[in-house]
Amino acid sequence: MTSIRFALNHMAAPSLAIDDFFALARSLGIDAVEVRNDLSGNAILDGTKPETIRQAAARHGLTIISINALQRFNEWNATRAAEAQELIDYAGASGAKALVLVPKNDGTGCADGERQANLRQSLAALKPMLEEAGIIGLVEPLGFEICSLRSKTEAADGIEELSAKSTFRLVHDTFHHHLAGEAATFPDLTGLVHISGVDDPAVSVADMRDSHRVLVNTDDLLDNAGQVRALLQAGYNGPFSFEPFAAEVHALKDPAAALRASMDYLRARV
Repeated sequence: MTSIRFALNHMAAPSLAIDDFFALARSLGIDAVEVRNDLSGNAILDGTKPETIRQAAARHGLTIISINALQRFNEWNATRAAEAQELIDYAGASGAKALVLVPKNDGTGCADGERQANLRQSLAALKPMLEEAGIIGLVEPLGFEICSLRSKTEAADGIEELSAKSTFRLVHDTFHHHLAGEAATFPDLTGLVHISGVDDPAVSVADMRDSHRVLVNTDDLLDNAGQVRALLQAGYNGPFSFEPFAAEVHALKDPAAALRASMDYLRARV
């Protein structure tokens, strides 16, 4: 049996201060975490220095697998370049291994030809910045119909064209994989898997949003267990990071118990 290496994204318990979040991960036997730059009053946005994050991770015996994320990465301009450099610098100083790259998700830049050109421009600009810092770029296609990069195949093609497999990896997000309806997976190119479930039978795939993303359970509509099993069987051996966005998960009084139940559920099915 192949074992799952679980990781924890700060979105799993966004109200916890970074030290408490790290302690939560360790209490679950998890040794890898993702730090976010979009949690108000926490982690990066509250002005926490990267050295503080690094020291806390070392104290808890944790690896920071990513800073999540550079938004609108495939809309390259001077603002994006400055944001990218700031986050790459933060990742390096905090000891993070990678920076998640999230595409535009507002209905713009979706035209065939335009999507691919924008992707290549951004990857080409990011490549030397990431390489200089020794940071991996984790490209995360989003499954939403309005997203400018839905396809992992397109992302993989862009990386291949730049001969940049040593610099970039893909994020396989089980939620977005289901929404995109794309059968292809790229286990050899995947650097990180995000896991979350949807258990509301009243919501259609087209209407699924981040607010529906809960911890994976027996009512999961996304076949997380099948996706995880297929990736493991295809040779992926990286982390599976919990990334639930639903308010009811964030309100849990005992997130450790809920996360442990989800871990047990998935372990029993791979």
